[in-house]
Amino acid sequence: MTVLVVTGTGTEIGKTVVTAAVAAARADLRVAVLKPAQTGLAPGEPGDAAEVARLAGGHVTAVELARFPEPLAPATAARRAGLPPVRPYEIADAAQKLATEHDLVLIEGAGGLLVRFDDEGSTLADAARLLDAPVLVVTPAGLGTLNTTALTSEALRARGLGCLGVVVGSMPAEPDLAARCNLADLPVVAGAPLLGAVPAGAGALDPADFRVRARSWLAAELGGNRPAG
Repeated sequence: MTVLVVTGTGTEIGKTVVTAAVAAARADLRVAVLKPAQTGLAPGEPGDAAEVARLAGGHVTAVELARFPEPLAPATAARRAGLPPVRPYEIADAAQKLATEHDLVLIEGAGGLLVRFDDEGSTLADAARLLDAPVLVVTPAGLGTLNTTALTSEALRARGLGCLGVVVGSMPAEPDLAARCNLADLPVVAGAPLLGAVPAGAGALDPADFRVRARSWLAAELGGNRPAG
């Protein structure tokens, strides 16, 4: 696996921290993190790719293809800013070039799998298909996650894309009944293994501590040392 696409079942569910954990767990590799479209930040502000590199360490190269100032879906943000959108072939081309100099390329999407990148309806799924890359799905822990995970997995299968597995992006220190039950049910609805659970607040850890702990959150398929669910 040279390229891995990281998507989510929604926004603000821990995609960036999960991406950083995967990058940190693969400190033995040259890792590139590609953010196709960063929205909601002004020029000069650190984006998601930079945050992954900060948490994961010096073996990570951070690349951002486009930035749009308003916190909107990439297609809408590009149109309102009067800027060209990011196309799936541009994402694929950038990932392939990074793969010539890195052992692993992590592509972090914006929002969920079918968020539009342009007005023609192109999505992260189209880039994954061009790359023939597996997809890692990041999902919340609590109520509602089974439905959104099932929908995302169904969309992947309908497009002939492989789901490598599911990672809970922000697991509470004291999970409620729903979150505890979801750990068993997520692999069933996803049709793919549970490959980890990143604790809530992990992104606020000191980067050195984050790197030490990252492997304990992830299964071996992602460079970790916990069993897959």
